[in-house]
Amino acid sequence: MFQTDSSNSIFQLAAELVTNTSRHIFLTGKAGTGKTTFLKYIRGRLNKKTIVVAPTGVAAINAGGVTMHSFFQLPFGPYVPRSIAPRFGEGGSDTTDKHSLFKNIRFNTEKRELLQELELLIIDEVSMVRCDMLDAIDAILRQFRKNPFVPFGGVQVLYIGDLFQLPPVVSDTEWDILQECYKSPFFFNAKIIEEAPPLYIELKKIYRQNEQHFIDVLNAVRTNTLNAEQLQVLNDRFDPDFVPVDEKYITLTTHNRRADAINRTELSKLPGTEYVFKGEVKNEFSEKSFPTDIELPLRVGAQVMFIKNDPSPEKRFYNGKLATVTTISDEEIVVMVDGNELKLEKETWKNIRYTYEGGDAGIQEEELGSFTQFPIRHAWAITIHKSQGLTFERAIIDAGASFAAGQVYVALSRCTSLEGLVLYSFINRSAISTDNRVLEFARKEVAALELEKVLEKEKLRYLFAQLNKAFDWQRITVSISEFTSNVPMKHLVVPAKTRELIGMILPKAKAQQLVAEKFRLQIEQLFDQFMETRET
Repeated sequence: MFQTDSSNSIFQLAAELVTNTSRHIFLTGKAGTGKTTFLKYIRGRLNKKTIVVAPTGVAAINAGGVTMHSFFQLPFGPYVPRSIAPRFGEGGSDTTDKHSLFKNIRFNTEKRELLQELELLIIDEVSMVRCDMLDAIDAILRQFRKNPFVPFGGVQVLYIGDLFQLPPVVSDTEWDILQECYKSPFFFNAKIIEEAPPLYIELKKIYRQNEQHFIDVLNAVRTNTLNAEQLQVLNDRFDPDFVPVDEKYITLTTHNRRADAINRTELSKLPGTEYVFKGEVKNEFSEKSFPTDIELPLRVGAQVMFIKNDPSPEKRFYNGKLATVTTISDEEIVVMVDGNELKLEKETWKNIRYTYEGGDAGIQEEELGSFTQFPIRHAWAITIHKSQGLTFERAIIDAGASFAAGQVYVALSRCTSLEGLVLYSFINRSAISTDNRVLEFARKEVAALELEKVLEKEKLRYLFAQLNKAFDWQRITVSISEFTSNVPMKHLVVPAKTRELIGMILPKAKAQQLVAEKFRLQIEQLFDQFMETRET
């Protein structure tokens, strides 16, 4: 089982709320506070029927889940949560409304059963999720769980991400349509968030940095409260002529072309033979989701970065750790990490889909394809976008004047210390801009003491809901009724004895449902009395 810091009280409270209640939760935190660790921890100890989705292929692979679009068959154009006349944007991208949303979905029987059984939906990297996509997911779950009056059809949702980092990408054409229904493209302005607001929980303990002065500066950048002195502290790191000599630095840039050019140039400077290591793709694995190059050229002396954590107890490397290639042959790579040589082994990333097998098996992960390659990539440079979630001891920030929203904070917070930070670009105050709507939503954070009270009350409600569910015969009777109706409609061939048996079962099931409903009402009354007693 995945172990974590037992002294982190907010972490433990959040885990209890996910595990033992049905409350929707937004789990956030500054860079390096353990959001990814929380996801792994929850997945390792949870008994709820769970799926994990993310907005991009790479994020989904890293989270061990699937993309939102593939799982829910979401539209790629804007979704408007009402009935509308067809409207077409530039490039033929049409707008989807509720009617066309369901019209274009093709869920098979197994997928429908999976959605019926789903208890917890985890959305990772939610900062990049557009508001309309969340409303589309809500509409789909209500429809296919046959629970139209309950948010997400009764599924608990755990949102994970940092809104102060990378925002959702919305084109001008898309926003021209969406602004008619939404205040902003952020997920928290979705209609469903207004109806079912999540508990806002922020992880506080920072594991990446330990210099309080640097932590304070990063927090000021994050919340748009940077004063003149703090800005000067950052710009004291400005050194456009800096050239690394003995220590390994990675350059963070804003564009893929720039990062690729730096990596190619630095690799070509190295003497000796160049070896190309070819990865292996089996079955279905999108090229857009490759965690590293399918063809990885290397030479002795190449600066590389690990893209996976060391699964061994020694924890010799982590995602983002820099190393240097020391020995290389057709089938072998040896790197130097913190003064120790390490022979690399290939790793495999899986592309999965969720399946439902019924009974105790529940929701399972089926491997659709895989990508196998050495868990490294060139590390003289990387884009700020791809650096999200990584940790570097030394980094050069080369962003020019093209900082996008959230990029200053993402870039600076990758570094473990101020001493390890070098700026090739002077940071102007205008480049540090946090959306006021994000700041306003952040004020909804729930205090730790209040969380404890919520946990105590919600655990009881969850237990009551589970007890109530045990006496729910409605799904059984509805399933039998639907089957009976479908026999003549779909011209199904059913043996006479089977029809006779179903004809006997249905009235008995309906009678049992009436008894169960009376018992559920009694349980509900007893629970209400119990809760009233506790509150007085």
